[in-house]
Amino acid sequence: MAAAHSHEWRAVCEKFTNAQTLTDVESRNDPENDPFRSKYKARELLREIYCSLKSFEAGEGEEESGGQPTERPLDGQREDGLARLSGDSPAGLRAAKLGAVEYYLGVNHVDTEELSAGQEHLTNCMKLLDRCGVSSQNVSLFIHVRNQLGILWAGREEMETAQGYLETAESIYKDYMKEDGSPPTDMTEYFTTEENLLTHQERTKRFELAYTHTMYYLAQVYKNLEQTERAATYCQSTLQRQLQLNQFSPMEWALNAATLSQYYITKGRYMEGRHCLSAATVVSGLAGEVPSEAAARESETESERREQLRQKRAEIARCWIKYCRNLLQDARKLLEDNIGELDTDRQEELKRERRRDEEEEEKGRKGAVLFGSEDTFDSIASVEEKVLCLYPLDFTEARAVFLVGQNYVTQAKEYYLMDGYVTDHIEILQDHSALFRALAFFEEDLERRCKMHKRRVDMLEPICNDLNSQYYLLIRRQLMFELAETYSEMMDLKLSVANRQAETESLDNHTIKKFNHLCSASVKYFQMFLDSLCSPDGKFPEHLEEDVLRPALVARFRVARLQNRLISSIPSVQLENLNKSLENYKYVVEYCESHAAAAPVVETELELSKEMVGLLPLKINRIKAKMAANN
Repeated sequence: MAAAHSHEWRAVCEKFTNAQTLTDVESRNDPENDPFRSKYKARELLREIYCSLKSFEAGEGEEESGGQPTERPLDGQREDGLARLSGDSPAGLRAAKLGAVEYYLGVNHVDTEELSAGQEHLTNCMKLLDRCGVSSQNVSLFIHVRNQLGILWAGREEMETAQGYLETAESIYKDYMKEDGSPPTDMTEYFTTEENLLTHQERTKRFELAYTHTMYYLAQVYKNLEQTERAATYCQSTLQRQLQLNQFSPMEWALNAATLSQYYITKGRYMEGRHCLSAATVVSGLAGEVPSEAAARESETESERREQLRQKRAEIARCWIKYCRNLLQDARKLLEDNIGELDTDRQEELKRERRRDEEEEEKGRKGAVLFGSEDTFDSIASVEEKVLCLYPLDFTEARAVFLVGQNYVTQAKEYYLMDGYVTDHIEILQDHSALFRALAFFEEDLERRCKMHKRRVDMLEPICNDLNSQYYLLIRRQLMFELAETYSEMMDLKLSVANRQAETESLDNHTIKKFNHLCSASVKYFQMFLDSLCSPDGKFPEHLEEDVLRPALVARFRVARLQNRLISSIPSVQLENLNKSLENYKYVVEYCESHAAAAPVVETELELSKEMVGLLPLKINRIKAKMAANN
């Protein structure tokens, strides 16, 4: 451009610098009653730059043609007959500069919530670039404008449209790196004097960061399109690139890595899940060291910053809890027999397979995508060593996983106190309870197993009874059901212990009293759950909603079973218990007969209920006959 070194061109460069400063720096201090003041000023400067560029272009056109209008020379011809300019040609550079101003105007309008105007400017940028081939002069702009359009359409929940723009940006990057790969011109350099041009290193960093944003946005789009595997892949690559470029906010990065771990956990990919969580733990420790400019903006005041750190570290701790809980629960599924007890043959088989797996583990680690440089990798590996990523196969291994999970429970509860974070605090307690339940499966000593379940009752029962049903009805229902099931498990264990210890089938009075207490406590909480479904006048619903259908019918079935198991030597009490049992079994059968959709939901319970509806009247009649004979 002939005017490139002129006074006028330096004025354009100065305006651009001022516009950038207004947008990136001064806008942060705009008053609440005029939040876009600096960005509006930046917009005016960008418009002036656009007019100057058009004026330069017109002047150069006249100079080239001796004062007569002329068409630009073409470097090539597109199939549709329209001119395609070389991206490196003077005409191509002029188009790129105009496109860049359109791009910045588009971003400005989007930032000030004027989406339609923003879309128009971004589309204008695309049209200008559409005349050009991709080159080192404009490839960065090609990618930035598609990123921005991807964000805009994703914000409108038009995910397929956003996907198209972002995948095109990805293809442009890959093609450019394959065919050229040199550090491309950054868009800001279009409006920079020669002495202020970027170094090759800075150009590379900015270009790679633009592509990192493409991958980040694609991860979000794929997630919204429920393409979870692709979303996870792009998310992990994004996180790795952010580390390599040293462009990340530590706590934000750590939280994203911890969130990614939850995807891997649900897929049973515990090696990847553990690696993500270990990396999150290490990187969250960098939060006070501020490794990048982005980290310096994590919070506006020191107190806010400390609060954010505490919260996000507590959230990472909760992800660790779920890792440990799921690992134990999945191990149980592998090891339990058809009645829910430890299958020792299966256990030995899996231990033999484990020895082969351990030989393959290191090979698998080397093939996985890992976070960090050599420096951080050692730190991440040291965290990984503290917890298994293979399924625990005995009590010792299960306890080691449990203790890690319990340690993170303590950390999470330090932030999520009951006073102020009721829902979060209770969810953490429920996870703690689930850790105890999963560990109990591996415990061979039935008395110790029972004590583990008692710990679950001790942590959940006071909260269940204190919670206000008006505000926390759904949570109370969850707690009621879990307490009912826990008391039932304890009842079965106490009976098993008593039967092992007794030389005959008879039980002593203390054991019977303890058994009946646990049985009645289970009935109590199942009944509380059922009562919570009643209308204000105490009427049980004629039609059960889908979200409570199975829990309600299972609760009825379990109450029926428990009433039948209560031990009493008094015939009238026996009769009362059996009649209550029969009433609940009948309810399950009759509800499923009148609501066909319910039968498949409780198939096993329904079959047993039908059987008991046929058997219990015989037992009731025998007791009645015995009572009549005694009278």
